[in-house]
Amino acid sequence: MPNEAAQSQRRTIRALFSRIAHRYDLANRVMALGQDQRWRRAALCCADLPQGGKLLDVASGTGDLAILAQALPESPSVAASDLTFAMLRHARAKASSLPLVVSDGLALSFSDGTFDAATSAFMMRNVPSVLEALREQARVVKPGGKIVCLEMTWPRGRLMGRLFRIYFFGLAPLVGGLLTGDRDAYEYLPRSVKRFMSPPDLADVMAAAGLRQVTWRTMMLGTVAIHVGTK
Repeated sequence: MPNEAAQSQRRTIRALFSRIAHRYDLANRVMALGQDQRWRRAALCCADLPQGGKLLDVASGTGDLAILAQALPESPSVAASDLTFAMLRHARAKASSLPLVVSDGLALSFSDGTFDAATSAFMMRNVPSVLEALREQARVVKPGGKIVCLEMTWPRGRLMGRLFRIYFFGLAPLVGGLLTGDRDAYEYLPRSVKRFMSPPDLADVMAAAGLRQVTWRTMMLGTVAIHVGTK
């Protein structure tokens, strides 16, 4: 993607999430039927953190996954980064002790090999280059560390695909618009999921980014996927 197009996408995403930050958590809970925190916990289990290890949550938004990580029995040191200051402001309100960094997911503000694992939730379909984002996460993770990606995915079954289309293109924009006052943002959501790569294709990109032992599994009737790779 040309640099100008990438910069334009960054500006669009930053503006979109800035507009909905004030009701982002509520909209997530309602549209995920209260299951989104369960998905985040499942992703964290895949990070395989050592006792007292270091975790970076990329595109952390309002910090839900990072805050869950702070409560893990491994007592990790957790940092959260996001492109959008408005989202991190809400993370700060929920967890004043959480280290927060405004940082582009394609140019993370951390040194090579800083973390034992990196996580992202619902990030990859919003970045100009998934390959570059994964390479950047791999850069800041130590050898042997895990890269964990939690993402929405379009279900492959015909019946579930039809039901998902009705929900995502019909109900989700209506509910999201009512909760946040920004229907346009929640019309973007289904489009971004529909055009995003399939789980096998994302696994191939993770391998192309230099990650080993890439695995993935789906949840929620094939609408959510967790991918894991080892640096």
